[in-house]
Amino acid sequence: MRILWDEMMPIDFKTIDDFDVKDKTVLLRVDINSPVDPNSGIILDGTRMKLHSRTIKELATKGAKVVILAHQSRPGKKDFTTLVQHANVLSQTLNLDVNYVDGIFSDNACTAIKNMDSGDILLLENVRFFSEESLNRSPKEQSKTVIVKKLAPLIDIFVNDAFAAAHRSHTSLVGFTKVVPSAAGRVMETELKILLNSLENVEKPCVFVLGGMKAEDSIMVMENVLKNGTADFILTTGLVANITLLAAGIDIGEVNVNFINNKGYCDMVKKVKELFKTYKSQIIYPIDVAVNSDGNRVDVSTDKIPNNYIHDIGVNSIKEYAKIIRTAKTIFANGPAGVFEDPKFAIGTYDILNAIATSNGFSIIGGGHIAAAAVANGFDKSMDHISSGGGASISLLAGKSLVAVEALKDSINKH
Repeated sequence: MRILWDEMMPIDFKTIDDFDVKDKTVLLRVDINSPVDPNSGIILDGTRMKLHSRTIKELATKGAKVVILAHQSRPGKKDFTTLVQHANVLSQTLNLDVNYVDGIFSDNACTAIKNMDSGDILLLENVRFFSEESLNRSPKEQSKTVIVKKLAPLIDIFVNDAFAAAHRSHTSLVGFTKVVPSAAGRVMETELKILLNSLENVEKPCVFVLGGMKAEDSIMVMENVLKNGTADFILTTGLVANITLLAAGIDIGEVNVNFINNKGYCDMVKKVKELFKTYKSQIIYPIDVAVNSDGNRVDVSTDKIPNNYIHDIGVNSIKEYAKIIRTAKTIFANGPAGVFEDPKFAIGTYDILNAIATSNGFSIIGGGHIAAAAVANGFDKSMDHISSGGGASISLLAGKSLVAVEALKDSINKH
């Protein structure tokens, strides 16, 4: 992997390197939220376990008593479940024993923490089983919650490695930074270094490929990177492309217009129209699209779009986008190009990823569906960085601060 940042770059938060963790009790927040079979409870994919294994293993190898806090899904979801399966998968991934306790701050959980030896690893119960966890409040307010009051006296250091959840002001992510020395884990550290440095020291030309269904997020990114001069070109795909086409005055068919309106994206159409006034030459939209005609893929020019749902960008657009991608020195991609779950409409996503993977530019892939598509098609090994957190990485690209990261920064002056 090519590295875009200087390894000695100054950072404004502490990392594991700043602490002697031997014989210390370290509370480690990770994000191992995984696809789970709702019937059997079996974890279907352990990618996030592997991701955090570096931090967990390093702490345990250095002699820390590693207490892991994590969540799985949220209340009301079918995969909202205990972490007993996660402990088993983590044990296999690390090739180390990971003990599990059915509690977060119960007497059993607190006793288990007190009885740990150096190098032990203990996974506490799903932190979202406790209702206070998911309330978005300030770090100061979160530091006064029951979880923090119960666990803080038992730990020496708090390490936050949950980059994927860093945009959330939840108790386990921000509360401990107010009361105990705190640091970023290796996943958090790597994500921030790569994303922030690639934005601040971007190599030109820089191309953003923005798609998927979360159009508001992508259009916020579009606005930020155009206004701050990061992006030379924005290639629009997915619902973002449909909104951009509509903003350009192109008839995309009544069903697609209604879909945009029903999603509440009228303001996003207005936003793109405003951006066109200054950046129209930099915002690229498809010259053809693939519509779903009775279950079949039909590629049509954007000046002849029938009243059918648009499910992908067209083959001519793919060719044009690939040419632009291959001229770039930096490429950011977020969101699939179409309904990639259907093989007929996966062509745009596949070919865009292939163009990025075979380009000479430094490539960063957002989390979520685009990352899953990259891994499923074997492109992950050819990308420079695949982010572990879609929401968190998008927030950074949109110019927002991450509350959990800000909490880590603030903790430097408190401990």
